[in-house]
Amino acid sequence: MIEPIKQLVRELENERDPDAAAAMSSYMRDQFPFLGVRTPLRKQILKAFLAANPPDKKWIPLLWEMPEREFQYCGLDIALSLRKKLVPADLPMIETCIVSRSWWDTVDLLASNAAGFLLHKYPQLQADYGEKWLRSGNMWLNRTAILFQLHYKEATDEALLYSYIREHASSGEFFIQKAIGWALREYSKTNPASVVAFIEHEELKPLSRREGMKWLNRPGKIQ
Repeated sequence: MIEPIKQLVRELENERDPDAAAAMSSYMRDQFPFLGVRTPLRKQILKAFLAANPPDKKWIPLLWEMPEREFQYCGLDIALSLRKKLVPADLPMIETCIVSRSWWDTVDLLASNAAGFLLHKYPQLQADYGEKWLRSGNMWLNRTAILFQLHYKEATDEALLYSYIREHASSGEFFIQKAIGWALREYSKTNPASVVAFIEHEELKPLSRREGMKWLNRPGKIQ
């Protein structure tokens, strides 16, 4: 492990709190061990570290290999801080992070704010990568295909979004149903009539339908 990362690891490990770690792990359904470093302190430590050590994308996979979840959070924060400097050649690294130590807390930001940011910058890659993720046997990549346009607003490729949703509309997987609803809910803020028509005419799971209509069903939205 390279020296700057060793330093960050030491600083975080010095703040280990077993009681907080147990609570944090329980909140994440015991998917990962934690050091027990609360978010404000972790961000404070990382901010000071990055002030002295300019961020390097090579650190991201190193942090992803560490057992405790706080290290993946640091890797995620570094990835997002560097996203304007990322290039298409970095997409395999992002994919590796999506399929490694996977859970919603890292996957969703990687999907929408890292992979999605890159594909917005390079729209000619959207169909190829989206199709690859859509047909992957990995559920988290399937979720990424549905969510990568989450913040695109008017730049959303509606046909692509709807085709990806149709592909997984019958899925019994909770995280896919939620992703479909979330993607539709966000797009409904840009094109409500289109989303209403889509939800009315497609066979969606009740959870996806309910989540997709949540913003539109607020008072004053749909009469």
